[in-house]
Amino acid sequence: MSAKKDKFSTELDVLIDQGDDLYHALQYECRPEEFKKVYKQVVGEESLNEFLKKLPNFKSSYQAWYSKAQAVIKQILPDRVGDFNAYYEYPKPRKDITFQNYMIKDALQGLVIRSYGEVKADDSAAIPEFAQQLNILRAAKDALESRLMDIRSILQADLFDTELESARSLAKAGYLRAAGAVCGVLIEKHLAEVCQTHGCSPKKKAPGISDLNQALKDNDTITVPQWRFIQHLADIRNLCDHAKERDPTKDEIADLTAGTEKVLKTVF
Repeated sequence: MSAKKDKFSTELDVLIDQGDDLYHALQYECRPEEFKKVYKQVVGEESLNEFLKKLPNFKSSYQAWYSKAQAVIKQILPDRVGDFNAYYEYPKPRKDITFQNYMIKDALQGLVIRSYGEVKADDSAAIPEFAQQLNILRAAKDALESRLMDIRSILQADLFDTELESARSLAKAGYLRAAGAVCGVLIEKHLAEVCQTHGCSPKKKAPGISDLNQALKDNDTITVPQWRFIQHLADIRNLCDHAKERDPTKDEIADLTAGTEKVLKTVF
């Protein structure tokens, strides 16, 4: 997941940088003299000329950027896709065109609205619309980490539910030790994730349930009653893993499967 996150994050950075260039290009195309005056004071005349040469053409470059940015927002902020699209598409029906409802699509078509010879709306009206699209994309970058964590949690929860159901099926068929072993692995995986989340590391290189449980208790991540409950589950699991011990009972395995589900849902 980390490699995918890094790749996604890099692609987002590229899109945001391209968006910044398009934003500058749109400003320059709409108000060239004003734009040059402002940026000349910032970067100097020589640097300004180099900067202007590197600017893309907004009308020919926007659509490719829009498609890529829209796809990213669908993945990370699906509830904002409608807002993102609304800054591009003009509302329907539209009785007349004003500065307020002039959209990016109008600018791409070079639409200019005049009234009694005076310009009422032109491509400069699209500048604030594009700025908002760029802000939504930046918000997607900010939300990337939490979104990927949500995806990871959902996938892991689905996997754990499937494995827990397998443990119940094994117990029902009479394979008590196997059912207990599956539950033990689930608890161990889950506690390892919780330890990683809270930054508490067990002393052993290959920790078991008891080691992870103790690390969480020492870190005050879990309460003493939770620690005792998990230790009880670990004791049942140990019965299942060691053939020289007595066989676990049906009731103990029932407690272990129910307890595993409780740990997965309450310890985090």
